[in-house]
Parts: sequence; structure tokens; C-alpha cells
Amino acid sequence: MAQKVTVSLIDDLDGDRAEETVEFGLDGKTYEIDLSSSNADKLRDALSGYVAAARKAGRRRAGGAPGTAPVRRAGVDREQNQAIREWARKRGMKVSDRGRIPAEVLDAYHQEH
Repeated sequence: MAQKVTVSLIDDLDGDRAEETVEFGLDGKTYEIDLSSSNADKLRDALSGYVAAARKAGRRRAGGAPGTAPVRRAGVDREQNQAIREWARKRGMKVSDRGRIPAEVLDAYHQEH
């Protein structure tokens, strides 16, 4: 039996039918919003002055601020992972005994050390 699946976009602002997904960025974070043509035009109009005055930036690596060295994650050994977990627990952060340490915890640890 054949199936036909239809995806309908709903405008995230007013709940009407959306024609497009608009991607935009602010403060190093990228956002997507589904909008009708009218609301997409309003967003673009609202941002047009800022866009005209801005310079285009290249894509950033995840978690990195411009001009900073990437946080070293791959080469961290077990002893250092254990030290990071203990440090995080002393500060009330939730970390598991095994597995990947959350990026927020690693970032906070590296900022302090």
C-alpha cells in the first residue's frame, strides 16, 4: 500500500499557514522560524537596517568564540575527566559517572582553569 505524507508549515507567530522557514543569527546562536510570506517580509524589513550596516561573518565552529583556541576535548584522559567531574559536582553541576561530559561543564571548567 502506498502512502503520501504531507508536511504543512505553521507560522510560529500567528498560527496561520507558513510558506517558508527563515534562519537568522544573533549573539553566536542560529535560529529558525516558520513564517508566512507576510511575517517573513516583516522580519526582513525589521532587520534590514542592521543587516545593511553589518559585515558578513564566516561560519563559526560550534562552541568557539572568534579568536579563541578550540576547547580540547578529544585528547582528555580518564584522570582529567574524573577531575572535571569532581570539580563540577562540587559546584552543583550534574554529571554522570561515565560517558561524555556536557559541553557546558567542560566550557565552565576550562574558563576557570
